[in-house]
Amino acid sequence: MMNRKDFLRFLGLGAIGSILPQTATAQLPAKPDDVRITDVACYRFKKANFVKVSTNTGINGWGESDGSNRDFTYLYIEKELKQYILGKNPFDSEAIWMEAYLKGLETGMSGLHPGSLAGIDNAIWDLKGKILGLPVHQLLGGNGKQKIRVYGSYGRDKGGYDYRSPQEMARIAADFVEQGYKAVKARLQIRQENVNPYPDDTFECVKVIRQAIGDDIRLFIDFNNGYTPAEATVMGRKLYEHFNIAALEEPVFQQDYAGLRQVVESLEIPVMAGEHEYSSWMVKELLEETGVEFVNIDLIKCGGITDCKKAAAIAHAYGKQVMVHNAKPTLATAASLQLLASIPNGARFQEYAGKREKEGYGNLLGLFDNYFRFEDGYLEVPQEPGLGLIVNEKAMEAERK
Repeated sequence: MMNRKDFLRFLGLGAIGSILPQTATAQLPAKPDDVRITDVACYRFKKANFVKVSTNTGINGWGESDGSNRDFTYLYIEKELKQYILGKNPFDSEAIWMEAYLKGLETGMSGLHPGSLAGIDNAIWDLKGKILGLPVHQLLGGNGKQKIRVYGSYGRDKGGYDYRSPQEMARIAADFVEQGYKAVKARLQIRQENVNPYPDDTFECVKVIRQAIGDDIRLFIDFNNGYTPAEATVMGRKLYEHFNIAALEEPVFQQDYAGLRQVVESLEIPVMAGEHEYSSWMVKELLEETGVEFVNIDLIKCGGITDCKKAAAIAHAYGKQVMVHNAKPTLATAASLQLLASIPNGARFQEYAGKREKEGYGNLLGLFDNYFRFEDGYLEVPQEPGLGLIVNEKAMEAERK
């Protein structure tokens, strides 16, 4: 009969036995083959949607799904995806992902389906890491990185068609620099419904941002699909020549691949896209059709870690770098860091929105017993088992909608 100490050593759990609840370690099966998923539950919040995957071991995995569909995600998971997850061994995550993805394709290839599946998949990876006592990046094949350089990312839209002034945008950028960031990205959030805005103060906005942060800080600009190809090329070139922007993101409508290629081929600076590609197949098409330099894969939109790892491999085969799209400061950031610490083609800077307490995200931080360590423009890659954030399940239950 295997005793508890030997069993923990067998599973690689010795390092985490002290941080898991006694009820969790006491119920562990004799071998990983005996682990079974017993429940999938959603936790909705104003600006986040979390997914909990429970098992017969008493150990739970936590992930984050696409918050854009949080009012429907819990219903979709409960009524559709859950049936393909229950009773499965989480170590068969590839089979779980493929069955759930293919069975749900009639729901749609973008949005709700891959975004909901992402939350489940990320939670399963968190679960596997906890069971084995390893951070997810080591399960994926770590690249040796202990920290990831990030850029401060923020948007202009305040909600309700109210936008920040150029001066407000400059102040936020300067605040990121004061915190230690070496790069910032201003998301102008023009959008397709306001394409080629007139009057257009984009030039003035970027001008005061550059003045506020100085010449040594890298500056990325996101048009958020706000121009036609010709107008995007003209504005992109002006911003590069006057303010030395380092890259331009999503200059045209996300589905206009021909127009995006036109901009890519016309500008001297890198062009980024990818946050609206919801599978590795879509990423492949994006690279084939547009030639963008950086691929902004989103871990809570593009099917989760399982498919994002494939998307990163496709980008690597095309000689392109991955600059993860990430607008969420908790479990989505954790998943992003774990992926970036496992691939060979992570870009020099990665997107990070910071803690964002002032934008209503601060209450989410109380749902976790730890947080990421930021220093001198870098986030340290979490080394705790799983994704690296320790969920306070009592707080999560208390705040659950």
